[in-house]
Order: sequence, then structure tokens, then C-alpha cells
Amino acid sequence: MATWNVLHRVHAENWSEDVLARWPDESERIAAVTARLVTRTEQVIALQEVSGDQLASIRLALPERTVHTLRYPRVPAPRHAIRPLRAPEEYLVLLVDGQSRKVAADSFEDDPGKGALSVETAGTLVVATHLSGDQRRTRQLARLAELTAAPPGQAAVLLGDFNTDRATVASALGPGYDVVDLPPEALPTRPRTSSSEPQWIDHVVVRGGRNSSAAVEDVGGLSDHNLLRANITL
Repeated sequence: MATWNVLHRVHAENWSEDVLARWPDESERIAAVTARLVTRTEQVIALQEVSGDQLASIRLALPERTVHTLRYPRVPAPRHAIRPLRAPEEYLVLLVDGQSRKVAADSFEDDPGKGALSVETAGTLVVATHLSGDQRRTRQLARLAELTAAPPGQAAVLLGDFNTDRATVASALGPGYDVVDLPPEALPTRPRTSSSEPQWIDHVVVRGGRNSSAAVEDVGGLSDHNLLRANITL
């Protein structure tokens, strides 16, 4: 399984991300992100900050995969006059190879631009998520624990951008959850110039199984996040 925050272009513009200099033409970046996804072999891929333009590109290029989505109530608004997207809405996405069924798709009550998307595939509950970058994530982590607690006999996997470090996620979810522990040499999932901010904020979490062979892959500046993959044993 894999998770990747692909960076919504409006967020990149609003926060002056380095991606802008590397990819001034958003249509070219979208095509490159999609091309990277076409090469992936993971059964399940969770994506965060997917624009409507990016989603359309993914659907066209990956007809063999089931594309599950959560469209957030909030539409990212550019702070400047630049409107780089035809479809600026933002989605949480799960790409699934094989049979699957959407279980739930909801934004968090305290943040209309973050949420959780749940599907069932191969007898496993898979939840893609993106959490807020402030204290709201405490309540959001509690909600994720609720979503993955039942039924007790079913394995569950959480994938996404948690906007916090591994120890915080593990403590909030509690016993029974295995949060991927990356090797010391692993690349940051969210590279930053400031050393005071956590750089490993994307996680794969398993209940009723375990993570193995986890790694972070350099995406070559396509996003402000790198891709995290992990093999799951259930």
C-alpha cells in the first residue's frame, strides 16, 4: 500500500511552495503526477490534496483501477488573482486494484477541508485520511480510532497525511495499532527547511496486522511530499 499528498495547486500558490518554480505549468505537473501513479503496483494508493483537474487525469489514465473519492465541502480559494485550475475543488482519493466497496466518506466536523474516506477491499477496511495541522487533529485521531474499531475481527489500515509525527499518532490511537516505523536513513515524507517542524508526517497504520518493508520514495519535486509505501501483513 502507498500514500502520497500530491499537493493541490491552489495550496502551492497560496504558500509559495518550491513546486511552483520547478513546475510553472500545472497541466504538465498533473500529467507527470499521473504518469508516476500509472507505474505503481500497490493494491491500494491513498492520495491527498487532489484537484479536480488531477482527478480527471487519473481517471483517464487508470481505467482499470477503482477510484473512490471524498469531495471536501471547502473549495481552496486563491489568495491572488491566479486561477491555475479548471476544476479547483479538492478530493481525498483511494485507488484500488480489485473489488472494493465504499463504506464512508466524510469531512471532519471541525475542518471542511480535511476528512476520511473508507473502503472495504479483500476483507480489509482501508481508510485514507488527511488531518489538520493544529490541535484539531486530536479529535480527528479519536474519530479515526472510532472508524477503525469495528467490527473487532476485521483488519484495518489507515493511510495518509497526519500532519504530525509517528509517536503522536501511535499514542492517540492506542494499543493494537502498528504505525510504520521507518529506518533511520529514510527520506522525509514532508521535507522542510525548518528543523523545528516534523518531517515524517505521512503514515501507514495497521490494526490486526503489521507493517513491513516500508520506504519513502523521492518524487523529484512533483509535490511537497514524498511517497510512502509499505507492505502489509494481515
